[in-house]
Parts: sequence; structure tokens; C-alpha cells
Amino acid sequence: MFKHFRYAAILVLLLMAGGVMNAEIRVTTSDALKAATKKTPPEYPPIARQMKIMGKVEVEVSIDEQGNVENVKILSGNALLTTAVVSAVKQWKFEPFTQAGTPAKAVAALDFDFKF
Repeated sequence: MFKHFRYAAILVLLLMAGGVMNAEIRVTTSDALKAATKKTPPEYPPIARQMKIMGKVEVEVSIDEQGNVENVKILSGNALLTTAVVSAVKQWKFEPFTQAGTPAKAVAALDFDFKF
């Protein structure tokens, strides 16, 4: 019985270690902007400019271990402006973030203001 308990304990530890290694770290907006090595600015959509639409777009960016943008999730903003932000941010590059000295996935919130 003790032998099975030991194997179960080892399995639990391995699963926990795997979960920790795959965890995303939350990065502040300022740290994300400092780590950005390529920041393609969003273009003001012509239809939004013509309609004089201004405002703020907030997105959450998922960054992989190599500093590439994996996903961009819209948190808020006018639909005519959000598409431009998502397209631009998908081109961004970051210095890899680390956790315990190893590259880690990261998540950061970014804000963009559209005004004349």
C-alpha cells in the first residue's frame, strides 16, 4: 500500500510542477510597454475618422515564451476602433518575460486612445 501511495504522491508533484511551468504571469502595463521591442501603432480607421469617433480601446494581450503575441482580447472600446488595435498589437514583439529565471507566458493590459 505504501508503494502505491508513493507513486501517487510523485504523480501529484509532477502534475503540480507542470501546472506551475505553464502558468501565465500577469505583467503591468508599464512593464509590458518597457519590454516591447516592436510597437506597431494602430492606424486610425478612415470610417471612424470620418464619423469623428474618438475613444479609448483596452485590450488584454497574451505573450508567449519567445515574446510573440499569441492572442489579443478586447476588453472595451468602440467596434470601429478595436479592429485597428487588434491588428496592430498582433504585430508587436516583446523581450521574453521570465518567472524563476525561465521564460514564461505573460498577460498584460494595454490602452490606446484615439483622438483628433
